[in-house]
Amino acid sequence: MTTAEWPATRTGGGGLRRLSALLWRRPFAALSALVVPPLAWFLLIYIAALAVLFVAAFWSVDPFTGEVVRDFTFQNFQDVATLPTYRHIVYRTVLIAAAVTVTDAILAFPVAYFMARIAGPRLRLVLTTLVVLPLWSSYLARVYAWRLILAHDGALNWALSLVGLPSLAIGYSNWAMWIVFSYIWLPFMIMPVFAALERVPNSYFEASQDLGGRGLRTLRKVVLPLAMPGLVAGSIFTFSLTLGDYITPVLVGGPGSDFIGNVVYANVGVANNIPFAAAYATVPLVMMALYLWLARRIGAFEVM
Repeated sequence: MTTAEWPATRTGGGGLRRLSALLWRRPFAALSALVVPPLAWFLLIYIAALAVLFVAAFWSVDPFTGEVVRDFTFQNFQDVATLPTYRHIVYRTVLIAAAVTVTDAILAFPVAYFMARIAGPRLRLVLTTLVVLPLWSSYLARVYAWRLILAHDGALNWALSLVGLPSLAIGYSNWAMWIVFSYIWLPFMIMPVFAALERVPNSYFEASQDLGGRGLRTLRKVVLPLAMPGLVAGSIFTFSLTLGDYITPVLVGGPGSDFIGNVVYANVGVANNIPFAAAYATVPLVMMALYLWLARRIGAFEVM
């Protein structure tokens, strides 16, 4: 470093030191410097997009010209609430999303418990890798694989015919969507539950045994309450991801298996009815808000 460069470097370093000292003396300023940029990005990208979506839901489409009419109307929400077809699609979407969430919770809990409390370090690493391994492949590849398995002439019916059992007509049906969704989102339930159970101290189990708590009582009074943060986090993933999906119903669902996302996609790309698509897209948002409110009411967030 030359003599001419030394003062500039020293001055720059002094400026950084003064800024560091200023932030150290004012913790609120340091916290604001960390929080404001991502918060501003969140407000600009996510909240602003939702605001535009909500405003567009009150517009309409001219039936003759197909142009969007920016006049305030409740007609789109009235159609969503009163037309039987759209109501049934909402019911189907919510029921299958709830069934997938419950199924994944039942399947994920014993796997996560074994990984967190029973398996050794090496086996735990192997199991964790196996759980997340499907996520390394394409979403479409996994759905198409299940499509080949559940088809009428697929691998499942072929295997059943080998052992003399009748074939199952579950391909291209709501049952197929339930199975595929449960498989696809299962890792999103296992990993949060595993993380919650891994943090449970061993002393809690010892204390429960000392107080006479047997296996089922310890599971109900100790394990489940402490695993609730992971179950809630995993259920938010599985429920919301199923609500917003529209690819799996197209690939493995049969006639009458449309989801909310399929209706939104059709009205945006085919019917060119963006206001109605915006109104229908608010349904999953309302469902998730109600789901989070219900989870809070039952105290699921109090143990987080």
